Amino acid sequence: MTITPDRTLVAALRAEITGDVIDRTDHRYEEARRVWNGLIDRHPLVIARCRDVTDVVAALAVARRHRPVVSIRGGGHQVAGSAVCDDGLVIDLSGMTEVTVDAAARTARVGAGARWSDVNAATQRHGLVVAGGEVSETGVAGLTLGGGIGALQRAYGLSCDALRAVEIVTADGVARTASATEHADLFWAVRGGGRGIGVVTTMEFALRPLGPQVASALVLYPYDQAAAVLDAWRDLVPRMPDTVSPEYAIWSVPPDPAIPAEMHGMPVIAVAGLYAGPADEGLAVLAPLARLGTPLMDATAITDYTASQSALDPLFPAGNRYFFKSHFLEELTDAAAEAVVACGEGRPTPQCIAVVRTLGGAVAAVGDDETAFAHRRARFNVSIDAGWSDPADDDAAIGWARRAWDRLTPSATGGVYVNFAGLDEDADRDAVFGAHTARLDAIARTYDPDGVLTAAATRH
Repeated sequence: MTITPDRTLVAALRAEITGDVIDRTDHRYEEARRVWNGLIDRHPLVIARCRDVTDVVAALAVARRHRPVVSIRGGGHQVAGSAVCDDGLVIDLSGMTEVTVDAAARTARVGAGARWSDVNAATQRHGLVVAGGEVSETGVAGLTLGGGIGALQRAYGLSCDALRAVEIVTADGVARTASATEHADLFWAVRGGGRGIGVVTTMEFALRPLGPQVASALVLYPYDQAAAVLDAWRDLVPRMPDTVSPEYAIWSVPPDPAIPAEMHGMPVIAVAGLYAGPADEGLAVLAPLARLGTPLMDATAITDYTASQSALDPLFPAGNRYFFKSHFLEELTDAAAEAVVACGEGRPTPQCIAVVRTLGGAVAAVGDDETAFAHRRARFNVSIDAGWSDPADDDAAIGWARRAWDRLTPSATGGVYVNFAGLDEDADRDAVFGAHTARLDAIARTYDPDGVLTAAATRH
């Protein structure tokens, strides 16, 4: 019987790793190839579910011999779906979810398959946090390697700023510890450099005190106040302390049981913020967010940090279809504000949302060249997030996001956040990594001269 190259690859993986090897004949294949974004419909040749770093080393050894396209899956939440490839090998770390907290040292070791819900559950037992994202189902590795914008960024920086070390297996199959004192070039690259440098298997984070209770603001304004509220919001933001990272969003009221049913689906302006400090003093700091117009609802309250971080999870369910684009802005000028408000026009589904997030503070306190994240000087990020469930809406939803992004382009820096960069073909490397592109490429060539990992990561 003839052995095909596909079967040779699968056989080699089964001989080398202890974890599950799932090919197209396996009854688990359909579930295993799915990622959070239902728009992604890729069919790898084989999925290697690694149990530990030894399995990752072995999987990369097989990849070097057989040279398939390789993708790396952590939490599987990245919008562009880069965790899974067509006709290649997925090195799947989703089972490596262990989180170990050293409360005395204020550090946490986190497996590359963990999600922020795993981290929050472990760290909040000790009243500690890592600055993560805004949806707790997001994968820790993907968010962090791309930078890590989130609700605590002005106070504590990006997720990648909390990294103290990573264990990384490079394409040569060597497991290394990268930190400020060991393999510092790799450590620089993993803090904002995205994928393609190596397979990060464990991350060590520094923790900050916060929680378990926090003050959190969510204020809904009528949609017809969009421009007036944004004007008031952008006037307020420079006067708010860095303990708050205020947000402005154009959305529709979600079907939340805590919100009156007659409001569900209503287009609104949402203003939000989380106070990075003692909960009992946070309500007064957040109060101005409810004075930007005439609110429909003010849900500002003291809540559990874990609850605040998981509140949006049901609104972005796995399997729905998503397409995100983004811009960085140095200033929210009148023209930019007008373009943001115009994002509300023609939203094809209630799940489509445009969000303005504030940077500065601890994000800007890190030097431009200290990490691979290339957008330290920007003061705002605008993400245009299309969400929908019916494939018949694909063109309308993606078209809305692209048009909104184009409208904002004249006011933007030209930089793009790698975690909100559209699909792979949209992610221009110079826009994502700016002046750091050449240095990242040189590091990749040093550790992966044959392109075992970087061929897929740089194909756009």
